[in-house]
Amino acid sequence: MTRIPSKQEILDWISANPTQGSKRDIAKAFGIKGADRIDLKRVLKELEAEGHLEKRKRSYRDPDRLPPVSVLQVKAPDADGDLFARPLEWHGEGIEPIVLVLPRASDPALGEGDRILARLTVVHEEDHNYEARLIRRIGTNPRKILGVFRKGSEGGRIVPIDKGTTSEWTVQEADRHGAKEGELVEAEQAGPKSRMGLPRARVITRLGDPSEPRAVSLIAIHQHGIPDDFPDAAIEEADAAKPQGLSGRKDLRDLPLITIDPSDARDHDDACFTQADDDPKNPGGHVVWVAIADVATYVKPHSALDREARNRGNSTYFPDRVVPMLPDRLSGDLCSLHEGVPRACIAVRMVLDAEGKKLRHEFVRGLMRSAASLHYAEVQEAIDGTPNDRTGPLLDDVLKPLYAAYKVLMHQRTLRQPLELDLPERRIELSEDGKVKSVNFRDRLDAHRLIEEFMILANVCAAETLIAKRSPLLFRVHEEPSPEKLNALRETAHAAGYPLAKGQVLQTRHLNALLNAAAGTDDAELINMSTLRSMTQAYYSPENFGHFGLALANYAHFTSPIRRYSDLIVHRALISAHGWGKDGLSPDEIERLEQTATHISDTERRSMMAERDTTDRYLAAYLSERVGNEFTGRISGIARFGAFVKLDETGADGLIPIRSLGREYFHFDREAGTLMGSDTGLLIAIGQRVTVRLAQATPVTGGLELELLELNDKALPRAPSPAGRSPRRKPVKAKRKGDKVKRKVTRRR
Repeated sequence: MTRIPSKQEILDWISANPTQGSKRDIAKAFGIKGADRIDLKRVLKELEAEGHLEKRKRSYRDPDRLPPVSVLQVKAPDADGDLFARPLEWHGEGIEPIVLVLPRASDPALGEGDRILARLTVVHEEDHNYEARLIRRIGTNPRKILGVFRKGSEGGRIVPIDKGTTSEWTVQEADRHGAKEGELVEAEQAGPKSRMGLPRARVITRLGDPSEPRAVSLIAIHQHGIPDDFPDAAIEEADAAKPQGLSGRKDLRDLPLITIDPSDARDHDDACFTQADDDPKNPGGHVVWVAIADVATYVKPHSALDREARNRGNSTYFPDRVVPMLPDRLSGDLCSLHEGVPRACIAVRMVLDAEGKKLRHEFVRGLMRSAASLHYAEVQEAIDGTPNDRTGPLLDDVLKPLYAAYKVLMHQRTLRQPLELDLPERRIELSEDGKVKSVNFRDRLDAHRLIEEFMILANVCAAETLIAKRSPLLFRVHEEPSPEKLNALRETAHAAGYPLAKGQVLQTRHLNALLNAAAGTDDAELINMSTLRSMTQAYYSPENFGHFGLALANYAHFTSPIRRYSDLIVHRALISAHGWGKDGLSPDEIERLEQTATHISDTERRSMMAERDTTDRYLAAYLSERVGNEFTGRISGIARFGAFVKLDETGADGLIPIRSLGREYFHFDREAGTLMGSDTGLLIAIGQRVTVRLAQATPVTGGLELELLELNDKALPRAPSPAGRSPRRKPVKAKRKGDKVKRKVTRRR
């Protein structure tokens, strides 16, 4: 029988051979063959259970590893010209990882001793363990410019697209990077500003024709005034930040908290874990942990980071990029709950009974270590019976308890009856060259709903705790519909044959009954759109007016402090209320809560408009190659100048201009939301099914012009010929006919 090495011998060998961590490699190194491998497997599992090793796919390695975004120090090029860097955040006990820097053509030249912020990818090569892509050099924050390149004799100039900017930038030939006349380019300041002459810039990215898809998000950023460059002071503060230790925090590193996010997520600000409650007084109960990145420990009141975060208000998301609220050093690294890396957090422990009712909760300021960074689809696949190498080991002890707690929370949701709108979310997928590859509607999995329910519960706990402690905070407010909008919804529902009674205090369950009655019918989309239009827009306020849509009396945003300033305010309020430190809510912040609430409500709307405009432009570019094709859709809006249509295939919105409907006069009824032809009696109303032809797509503006072919699956009636046309009815007579037709024809808003 071959001697099985000791645990320490195995650990020493793995540390000395970080690229050879498979069970086969270990067995070969110690000469273990045949049945003796069973004993080796047992020892490896014990080491894994004790936390000394972790299994990733088919290999074992040290649990200590570098975060996906790390600070590196560049070494001198080796004999082959390759550039390696030393990880400044390595705290493991084994051999320091070897990082190869892979520069892009547009990256600035790096020299020995440069400190850089880089995004890392784990590899298993003979001479290195990680490959790094430059985000930026530490301590440098060059100004960015977006403009049109104009070629000159010795390089060229960049004409900024900002309306308020008149100064051009000169570009030397070596800094053109192939930019052509008339191209939209992104550039950065090259060298210090000169007192004389134009400032210098170097081209970073060529975006091609300004009407091309790759340019549209940058145009939206500049058009809507979304801050895209961090001040130098904010960058310096972020670069100086260090990982937080255990001092003054509860140790949560043994809790197998996991993050579940979209597959392309770069930051992870929330983690969760559940287990059965072992309290005999709570049979069948659950203990739910939700841990959120402790951004407040890095972003202090009155700091440059805080001023810029408040200025931005929130992160803004586009199909091809994110404009973050915080610099990469924080949003992608120190404040991101990466797998296997200790991270500061604020966590809430919530106890539920067997019916999903919350019995009590408690907040702690802690230090956690994520057991896994998973995405929605793989979690759902594991629960549905097809786990992979990542989810399989977590299935019984982590994932199934999560779903068990989610099931009882859904019972409480059913009792509470929040508004259940059925509005599919579009997902625009881009190719490598920035063009739209496909437009799909996102699947809504139970994994999505699970995280949503846990986050809602944690947000409620934050609001309840701060109310109980009489602490100022920002509430997330969603007020009930106005009487005017509610009456319009009631008329639409009644015209479609669905009741919505008057004379009662409106509750979300009344609207859900309406939505359920229309579900599965041709009227479902009409009723959903009309219900959405009747809603007020949510906003932030230091006063609590409740959240109508969620059917909750107390609600605050706590779970996304990386991307929402409101959540950072709530974190600071919790810190002050619990006496956790001096980085809580300051007196002057409390004095200007009303102002802050108004400002971040405005920045949220600004981001929504920029995101919507960008989506419209991407869709117009995508459909520009299909001009002349026919599409089905539904009337989504009526205006004096035409009818808006939402296309089924892509969810894009287009306009049927009233001039394209023929030579007859159309009467616009604002109250009823209809257009009626004076000669044919053709009635166009919200919710009707249509077949249209795409007449024009303009990517620069995002506009789609449509030609109406069929209405409710019927060809359009022909107006009388000019010779036999009856005289145009007077408006009064036309209105009478309209009233008569509306009684006979199903009207939809």
